[in-house]
Amino acid sequence: MIEADDLKSAVQSGLLTEAQAAQLTALAAERQTGRKVVRAGEEPFELFRGFNEVFIVVGLGILGFGWVGVLGILLTRSGDFQTFALTAALVTGAVILGLAEYFIRRRRMVAPAILLSVGWTATALAAWLIQFNAITLFGGFRTEVAAGPIALAAATTGVFWWRYRVPFAMALIGVQTFGAWLLFLATTSGQNATLRDIFLLSSQGPLAWGTLLFGLGIFAFAMRFDMSDPHRVTLRSANGFWLHVIAAPAIVNTVALTLIVAGQNAALIALLAIVAALAIVIDRRSFLLSAVGYVIVLIGQISEGDRVMIAILALGVGLVALGAAWQGIRRWLMRGVPATLVPFLPPSR
Repeated sequence: MIEADDLKSAVQSGLLTEAQAAQLTALAAERQTGRKVVRAGEEPFELFRGFNEVFIVVGLGILGFGWVGVLGILLTRSGDFQTFALTAALVTGAVILGLAEYFIRRRRMVAPAILLSVGWTATALAAWLIQFNAITLFGGFRTEVAAGPIALAAATTGVFWWRYRVPFAMALIGVQTFGAWLLFLATTSGQNATLRDIFLLSSQGPLAWGTLLFGLGIFAFAMRFDMSDPHRVTLRSANGFWLHVIAAPAIVNTVALTLIVAGQNAALIALLAIVAALAIVIDRRSFLLSAVGYVIVLIGQISEGDRVMIAILALGVGLVALGAAWQGIRRWLMRGVPATLVPFLPPSR
């Protein structure tokens, strides 16, 4: 096994150049697979690989802020809002693609890839909404025609994901698809989309059930990525991570809000226990954390008095306990998993 000190000695002796040593180190890191990459009990998660990426993200953020500001100034002087806005969106998209080719495909940077994905998505969303007159110069938003443009924006983000394979883009696709789906259901049914209408199963209209079905569909899509990479060593697993973050609120909150409003505390505890068991079996803390986080938000909005803090305290104790005993509980739960599914799930450690 060649260590870092060996490479330094090779550079000092002239056997390797610094560039060759850096390339060899990068190659070794890319070739690491299986359990050597992920420590026992860990779920892979990466936002940046070094402060250089943070530096570049700050630079890109300032660049983007200035770019939008200049476009805003020029927009006020333009006589044709739609033509100028669409032209600006095309130019912005071309610039983002150029930056993505360098920072994502060539440099393989994580944090800039996330920021460029957000920029591409925002640009595509604005362009499609303007193209279909769903937004106006003075900020008007026409919900009755917005579902189609948002769906097209999600598809445009999908093209970006296909080209650059940025896992975070999956979350952006999921959020846009969710928004388009809700607007479609609200428009076709005539139902006003309030918070309770979206998540309360006893409300009139299809929004709540549509939300639940959407969440189950995203969860199935996430599991497809996870089951194709049970050892969590490729980007497929990272794609699944972000999809789980989107799926959990749509699934859990729809049922949780119904139980909270009905005062079914015991059923809510049982629901959270089932979600926790599922998250442990598939070894996805992201799914459980996203679900519990939104349940806390719902409890804070619906419940009153001391019950809120008591519920939050109980959930906090439960999460800490699960975090400490995750692998032990998982080994026990895996005994009840059918043998045909075990090869598609992360191995017990």
